[in-house]
Amino acid sequence: MSRPAHTDATILVASDSTSDAELVKKLLKQEFEKVLISTNPDKAAEDFERSPPEVMVLAFDTLVKSERYYLELYRRSLKIHLQPHRTVILCNKDEVWRAYELCRKDLFDDYILFWPMTNDAPRLPMSVHLALRELASLKNVEPTSAQFAAQARHLAELETLLAQRMAQGGGRIESADRCIAQAEQDLGAALDAFAWRLTHGELPDVLDITNVNGLEREIARIKREEIRQGFRSVTVSMEPLAQWANQLNQEFQPHLEAVQSIKAMADRTRATVLVVDDDDFQRKMVGKILEAENYHLVFAAGGVEALSVLRKIQPDLILMDVMMPDMDGMETTRRLKALPQFTNVPVVMTTGKSIGNVVTDSLKAGAIDFVVKPFDRETLIGKVARALCTTIKP
Repeated sequence: MSRPAHTDATILVASDSTSDAELVKKLLKQEFEKVLISTNPDKAAEDFERSPPEVMVLAFDTLVKSERYYLELYRRSLKIHLQPHRTVILCNKDEVWRAYELCRKDLFDDYILFWPMTNDAPRLPMSVHLALRELASLKNVEPTSAQFAAQARHLAELETLLAQRMAQGGGRIESADRCIAQAEQDLGAALDAFAWRLTHGELPDVLDITNVNGLEREIARIKREEIRQGFRSVTVSMEPLAQWANQLNQEFQPHLEAVQSIKAMADRTRATVLVVDDDDFQRKMVGKILEAENYHLVFAAGGVEALSVLRKIQPDLILMDVMMPDMDGMETTRRLKALPQFTNVPVVMTTGKSIGNVVTDSLKAGAIDFVVKPFDRETLIGKVARALCTTIKP
């Protein structure tokens, strides 16, 4: 029987017990070629960065130890967020629901009832296989509906700009026609005034008129045959431009209607906002304000949790608290901005301080704006809306 795909992936087993780590390694070595172990918490980051794994198995005898280990790993490692990976936690029967909650919140990816060992030994390698399949599928991930919607909104901006420019062009053609007609009238009036002065003796030193009627007929002829004809030629020469503009407008109209239809669909697609704050009350407050604006909200209780959540989602906007105990907002923003897929995701800092260095440091970290707590509803809604409009086009 041929071996399944991905058997050459790197699997890292982390534990504070060498015997437990070796036991898990033995089970996985039946399926996977490269299984490493890490049992010294002081070298956790070093072990991870030496051979970045596709899957981590946290083989601690309690979930508290798994959470603490993974949290500390994110604090110490500057590369963990750069390595796409999945996490599997082992738990006992008393911790199953807690393990479920941690995975449902995307802190970890899967859990296995392992302590004491059950009769379902293949469950562990199967979980690793599933994690590797998911990672492989993400490499060719298709754009989300929210990403399409963001680009559709930018396309609608182009439609508005084009309509404005077409209207301006039509207005300028009409203005040019009016100017030509006015210039013809002004030149005719000037000739009439000049002829009147000549025939009424106001310019005796210029010309002595002996045939007034002849002069008037000649000026009338010049106005009719030369001036008017010259201006008519200019007017005729502009008619193709007006026709071109009208034809262009007609040709673009069906496409502009399609753009408007796409924009209408985009407006019905909810933007995803990741709210990062260690204060449960603040998260609830932001949630209450933004849910009323029809945003899809995802929450993280700290910087480490945010980086973990970002392994699975691509938000349209991140609201990032500055002061957090596990990893502050500045460091979290710097780390996520180092990832190509989040370079163009706008980050708005939330802080209880609006002093200069907080604002400056936020901008240096990669944020585009900040909101001061306590939140003013209209200010928060306005800044979120503006930030979503700044998403950089690819």
